[in-house]
Amino acid sequence: MTENEIGTIVVDTAIAVHRELGPGLLESVYEGILAHELRHKGLRVETQKAVPVIYKDIRFEEGFRADLLVEEKVIVELKSVEKVLAAHKKQVQTHLKLTKCKLGYLLNFGEAFMRDGITRCVNGLEE
Repeated sequence: MTENEIGTIVVDTAIAVHRELGPGLLESVYEGILAHELRHKGLRVETQKAVPVIYKDIRFEEGFRADLLVEEKVIVELKSVEKVLAAHKKQVQTHLKLTKCKLGYLLNFGEAFMRDGITRCVNGLEE
């Protein structure tokens, strides 16, 4: 399955979860439910995946935690905030760079409509 195919499933599932629950819950609630729904669709999903960072030949075992890592190809960062900041988008780009993943999503469940809370980030992905 390609990154784009996985991404389509992630976005469609996030929209369905948001329609069912609405905005305003904790990120951890959306994370658990989204992970459950993606697994139910047959995808491998890791939550709060510790990702090591290598800096000047030094390996730091827990450089950051990815909210969701889907099929070891797509990173999903979840927010439940009134407004996404530029720093949030940069965070996803950095995660992509460090993991060498090519596709990531910043999903803000705090928006009134999920479509307004979806930010797609790429790192060398062929369209």
